[in-house]
Amino acid sequence: MTVLRGGKAIVSNGHSETETETETETEAKAEAEQLAIARDLVAVQRIGAVPTILRILCETTGMGFAAVARVSDQTWTACAVEDHIGFGLLPGAQLELATTLCVESRAARAPIVIDNVAESERYREHHTPRLYGLQSYVSVPILLSNGDYFGNLYCIDPQPAQLDRPGVLALFSAYAELIGRQLDLEGERLRATEALVQERGQSALLEQFVAVLGHDLRNPLGAIMACVQLLARRAPGVDSMDLSKRILSSGERMSRLIQDVLDFTRIRIGGGLPIQPGWERQLEAALHEVVAELAVQHPDRAVEKRLQIRSSVWCDTARLQQLLSNLLANALTHGAAGSPVVVQAALTGGELVIQVSNGGEPIPADHLVHIFQPYYRPPSSRQGGGLGLGLHICAQIVAAHGGQLDATSDAVRGTDFTARLPVTQPVASAGAGSP
Repeated sequence: MTVLRGGKAIVSNGHSETETETETETEAKAEAEQLAIARDLVAVQRIGAVPTILRILCETTGMGFAAVARVSDQTWTACAVEDHIGFGLLPGAQLELATTLCVESRAARAPIVIDNVAESERYREHHTPRLYGLQSYVSVPILLSNGDYFGNLYCIDPQPAQLDRPGVLALFSAYAELIGRQLDLEGERLRATEALVQERGQSALLEQFVAVLGHDLRNPLGAIMACVQLLARRAPGVDSMDLSKRILSSGERMSRLIQDVLDFTRIRIGGGLPIQPGWERQLEAALHEVVAELAVQHPDRAVEKRLQIRSSVWCDTARLQQLLSNLLANALTHGAAGSPVVVQAALTGGELVIQVSNGGEPIPADHLVHIFQPYYRPPSSRQGGGLGLGLHICAQIVAAHGGQLDATSDAVRGTDFTARLPVTQPVASAGAGSP
């Protein structure tokens, strides 16, 4: 008897070929399917009545093998088994979907009952009984309350069985309905548990966020107060111009922190970051201003500009300036001091592509997948390093324009943040002006 067994925000650099993207999507779907199988396997095994149900079905029908199978459009997985004939299938084992009769039951959403394969016009030449050596078979669908097809409750045996007796199919159907209801309850329990875990996690993040916000606002505020006290005393040797610059710098830092908090609040309340787009004819000049401002603030760092935007772009200019400012400040803060930061912006293939690149230590892969999440600060972050909102807000700015922000980082190429945004006015808002 043959048993066949078997087993962002996507972070990318924006340069993958279509074939690679397809492979990535396929791998993601396969991984999601395996996670779903593992979850459903545990859910069935948590239903205490299932072993008793399978035993009763074997005793009632005289058949030697009963099981609960999870059946999707791609996979067949045994979730619980009662085996008295040495069929060899264990919970978690998989059969190739096309070799089973469950695939036909799923397609028809109807039971299949075979007393004697050898006497059945429909199934005596069917590949499934021949492959697995079956003479009797009964299977009924297990449906969830929302109509989703979970799988099948079934019995098999290498000998014929009398299955067209009154009550046999009704018994299978009743047990299948019971299992479906228990799976619904288990799903509700799992969702409640996940919600509680998420709530506790969000609470912990919020506490951390408030602590960081308090610390980061207290530092520049303390600097401002100290400078003001020195100015008020007019102490000898005090350079009032230098103190004024420190006050201005600290005030600007506080303003950025407050702006990040306000933007994050708008995102959470409104379901996204609001923008006010229009046709911008001077976007290249606007981005040049951002680079120039940050270059002045970091005179010891080299910033290479490669900006070439020769036509109008439908965008919120102030938000794109904020996007570039955050990305460039992040690169100047975390990039290698001896390596230039490269800022590129160009119109390519109907998209506006803005890229900021820096050298230095790469971002570990396990951190990179979280880089655009709110509050996220890698363990290496120093105090005063920000609230963990900047990159999240960048991703929201790009999303509000209908684009995508990706990140890649390795020891050879360094770290790249690449924003790709459509440059044309959305159809829904057409008529609001022209380039």
